[in-house]
Amino acid sequence: MSPAELRASDADREKVADALREALAEGRLDMEEFGERLDAALQARTYGELAPLTRDLPSAVAPAPKVSMVKRSEGEESDEIDWDERIVGGEPSSSGAIAIWGGFNRKGGWTVGRLFTSFAMWGGGDIDLREARFAERDVVIRCFALMGGIQVTVPPELNVTVKGFGIMGGFSDEATGPGTPGSPRVVVTGFALMGGVGVERKLRKRERARLKAERRELQARRREERRALQEQRRDEWRALHERRREERRRPN
Repeated sequence: MSPAELRASDADREKVADALREALAEGRLDMEEFGERLDAALQARTYGELAPLTRDLPSAVAPAPKVSMVKRSEGEESDEIDWDERIVGGEPSSSGAIAIWGGFNRKGGWTVGRLFTSFAMWGGGDIDLREARFAERDVVIRCFALMGGIQVTVPPELNVTVKGFGIMGGFSDEATGPGTPGSPRVVVTGFALMGGVGVERKLRKRERARLKAERRELQARRREERRALQEQRRDEWRALHERRREERRRPN
């Protein structure tokens, strides 16, 4: 994976937003272009999406991927997953699940073992690994869907390989890809017969809530900046109008 494909953090998006606000104040961007770039910064997911937003600004430097070697103190929150704390060893909470004319779910802080087998027939199941702990670093999740469906949800930081296949059904492989250093290696395999197995990456609830709060805050700042800029333009127009009136009053 190239650096441009790596996921950007909230701090990276905020740095780009600060650079755009500075460019607006210096007159390098007009209000319309500032708004378009700020919206793009808020929605950016990777460094590659952030870089073009400040590339033509002389004083701005696009954020680059960084690896922190500083250990955080106890109780200090981080957006990154500490895999050393999530790979706990011991006994798994569950080794399998079955849904026949019904459903099952495994989510929250459950412990995943080396092998987890799931089966759904005329029913559905939900396997969520975003907050899960892992008994081992290498995990295999087997999904068998017979006229049913199974959904596997993984965090963006997890190392995932999807090897399943569908027969008159579907077995998605959208989540296949590397994770962050130290993440467990999860292989999702099995088959779907007249059914479906979906594997997708989603942000954790805390991260989604933080991004939503940041988006609201930045949108509020943008409204304030637009209002201040409009007021400044009105003041400048009034001052210009007064100067012209004074000039017209002066005798020739």
